[in-house]
Amino acid sequence: MQQDEPISKRVSLAQKPAFKLHKLRLRWLLAISSIPLFGIYAAFGTAPQTTTQNIPISTIIEEVAIPEAAESLTANQNNQNTYWQTDLVRRDDTLSSLVARLNIRNTEALEFLRRSPEASPLASQLKPGRSIRALTNDRGELIKLEYQLENNSSLLVDLTESGYKGQLTDIALETHTVLKSAEIKNSLFGATDDADIPDQIAVQIAEIFSSDIDFNSDLRRGDKLNVLYEASYNQGNLVKTGQVLAAEFINDGKTFRAVMYRNPDGQVSYYTPDGQSLHKSFLRSPLEFSRISSGFSLGRFHPILQTIRAHKGVDYAAPTGTRIKAAGDGVVDFVGIKGGYGNVIVLKHANNISTVYGHMSAFASNIHRGTRVAQGDVIGFVGMTGLATGPHLHYEFLLNGEQHDPLKVALPQSVPISPSYKADFAAHSAALTAQLNLLSARNLASLE
Repeated sequence: MQQDEPISKRVSLAQKPAFKLHKLRLRWLLAISSIPLFGIYAAFGTAPQTTTQNIPISTIIEEVAIPEAAESLTANQNNQNTYWQTDLVRRDDTLSSLVARLNIRNTEALEFLRRSPEASPLASQLKPGRSIRALTNDRGELIKLEYQLENNSSLLVDLTESGYKGQLTDIALETHTVLKSAEIKNSLFGATDDADIPDQIAVQIAEIFSSDIDFNSDLRRGDKLNVLYEASYNQGNLVKTGQVLAAEFINDGKTFRAVMYRNPDGQVSYYTPDGQSLHKSFLRSPLEFSRISSGFSLGRFHPILQTIRAHKGVDYAAPTGTRIKAAGDGVVDFVGIKGGYGNVIVLKHANNISTVYGHMSAFASNIHRGTRVAQGDVIGFVGMTGLATGPHLHYEFLLNGEQHDPLKVALPQSVPISPSYKADFAAHSAALTAQLNLLSARNLASLE
C-alpha cells in the first residue's frame, strides 16, 4: 500500500492550476497597463513626413543687462537672509520684550532704540494694539523698523552707511465708504457689535438722532439701522473710522434719515434728506446711554422720604462717573449743593427755558456760574449725592419756571438748510440717499 503524501505537498499540488491561472491574469494585466506607455512614447515620436535634416542653425548673442540689487546695508553683503516680522504691542510689553520678540539682537541697534532721541517715540509711546514690524537677518541684525505712532504717522528706523537713523513719516491712508446694517435685539451697542460696526460710529448715530429718538427708552426689538461711514485703512488694516455720511434708523416702524453736509465754509451738520436740520435746540436725554429708573409723575412714592410726592423730572440710572451733557445751548445759572438735589447744575436757555441736573458726583472742571455752554458739552458726572438710593441723574425741563415732562415736551423746530447752499445740498443728499435706498433694498431682498 502506497504511503500517503505529506499534507503540505498535497496542498501545493492542488494550488498549481489556480497559480497558473493567476499568472496568466497577471500577464494580461501588465499588457493592458502598458498600452498608455506606448501612447506616451508615440506622443514623443516624430510625426510622419516631418523633415529632421538640414535644419538651419544660427547663434544669436545679445547683451542682457543684469539689474543691480537695491542698494542696502542688509546682511546681503555677508550672504545673510533677511526676514520681515510683524507684531502688535501687548499690554505688558516693554521695549526689551518687544525687540526680543522681533529678533533684534545686535548691540548697535539695541543701543540706538534705547538711547537715541530719534527713536524715543518707540519707548515712550508703547500702546497696546499698535502695529510694529522689523526687518532682520540671520544674525538678528536690525535693518529696518516701522512703528505706528498715531493713526496717520509712523516711526521709521533705517540702517545707513553712517549707522542707524530714525524719522517720523506720514502714513498714506486709503479712505473708503463702508455700508453696514444692523438689527436691534437688546441695545444699540449690542446690535452694532454684531454687525462689526465700530463703537465710534454707534456713538455718532446716537448723537445724530438724539433729538428724535431717546436711545435710553425708545428702542424696540427689531428696530433696524443702515449706515454709511468713512473708514481709513493702511495696507488693508483698519486704522481709524471717520464720520457718518448717512444713516437710516427705523424705530418702532417709523423711519428717520440723516445725511451729512459740509458747507463751503467747512461746517459739518446733519439734515434730513429734504434739508431740515437734525440739530434741534434740545437733546431728548443728557446722557448718551442709560435707562430710566423713574419717570415724570405728580404722585410718586419717595423711596427715602417714604411719602407720596410729585416727581417733576426724569431719573436716568447710570454708573457713577457717566458723562452728563448740556441738553442745549445756555449759561450756567447755578452750580453747587442744593438740598435733596445734592451736587446740582441749573442752566438757563433762550425762550425762558431752564434745565436742572441733580445728584452729580462731580462737576466738569471749567463749569462755574456764568459759564456759557453749547449743546452736548460735558458739564458733570453721574453720582448719588443728596437724597438718592443709587447713582443716577435727576433731570428737569422748566418752561417759564414750571416743570414739564422732558420726554414729552415739544422741542423747538429745526432750522432748514441755508438757501445759498440748497442746490449743492440737494445734489449731495440725492447721492447719499440713493446709497441708503440700495442698502435698504438689499436687506429687504435678503429677508424674502
